[in-house]
Amino acid sequence: MTTLVLTAHGSTNPRSAANARAVAGRLARMRPGLDVRVAFCEKNSPGLVDVLAGLSGPGVVTPLLLANAYHARLDIPRQIASCGLAERGIDLRQADVLGEDDRLVSVLRQRVTELGVSRLDDTLGVLVVAIGSSNPVANACTAEVAPKLIVGTRWAAATTAFATRPEPSLAEAVKLLRREGAHRVVIAPWFLAPGRLPDRVQRFACGAGITMAAPLGSHPLVAETVLDRFDQARKARAARLAA
Repeated sequence: MTTLVLTAHGSTNPRSAANARAVAGRLARMRPGLDVRVAFCEKNSPGLVDVLAGLSGPGVVTPLLLANAYHARLDIPRQIASCGLAERGIDLRQADVLGEDDRLVSVLRQRVTELGVSRLDDTLGVLVVAIGSSNPVANACTAEVAPKLIVGTRWAAATTAFATRPEPSLAEAVKLLRREGAHRVVIAPWFLAPGRLPDRVQRFACGAGITMAAPLGSHPLVAETVLDRFDQARKARAARLAA
């Protein structure tokens, strides 16, 4: 049996780790018999290296990450390489990140409507706030979420700002939405879990008198997307072995 190693970023905020464990629990319920283990890149235990050291059979490191940025592109592969599993004859693959999957965008749209917002409100502007990366390609991919979010609604406009990048600032993004016809603005956080950065965005929202939706959390569609990435990696492994 292939083990799914659900690998989250890690945070000093315990709510973040709790969300990763909630996703893992949902995965186990959705697919009984699947060996699901939680690991963290940093700041929480167990660390990814420790979890991989305990594997005795094939595994797929499945990132609980939205963007194909530093942790997915560099950190996780480096930690995998440091374990020496290939020398032990253990097959290990890394799955793709969750990305801008339509299922996750639908969850984000649901989070906005949970604020009491109508999909027919043509006065509404939506500010999608994400973590941000030093990789411009990753940021460009994340920026695709905002136009996808308003599909099927009459919302006036949507745009993206990054919590860790200087431009555009959250305040500048709000001004842009108002120039595009939004009479009021809500924040749609492109975050998987509560934590330090979402709290920073929440403080901005409170100061600006803007309502902020909940993060994606452990919604069933988040877990479904994780399983999809896991299955894709397993199929790629099977195809390689059959070649």
